Amino acid sequence: QVQLVESGGGLVQLGGSLTLSCEVSTSRSLFSNSVLAWYRQAPGLQRKSVADIYSAGSTVYADSVKGRFTISRDNAKNTVYLQMNNLKPEDTAVYYCNIRWSGSLNTYWGQGTQVTVSS
Repeated sequence: QVQLVESGGGLVQLGGSLTLSCEVSTSRSLFSNSVLAWYRQAPGLQRKSVADIYSAGSTVYADSVKGRFTISRDNAKNTVYLQMNNLKPEDTAVYYCNIRWSGSLNTYWGQGTQVTVSS
């Protein structure tokens, strides 16, 4: 069973920064060949994709976070990160990390970490 554990959430002021981490318990091979992603869900809204990073390192971002957020991965540590800069109140949400593999229906989620941006 693959397990994902997020950390790094918290309360930050408008314009501040946070870095989220997500450690994945799986083999190094499975991790390095995976697609990793961060999603977020605000109260009363659907969970939405924030950023993806593919095994080769290419990245995709939601328009709302482009230029402010950076997703990265450390295959030696089985960890994916989300660096969030210039945070806005609309970034307030529970952030979830996700792992999947191309050509497979298998996907796993973390438990979520709360990010709150105050104005």
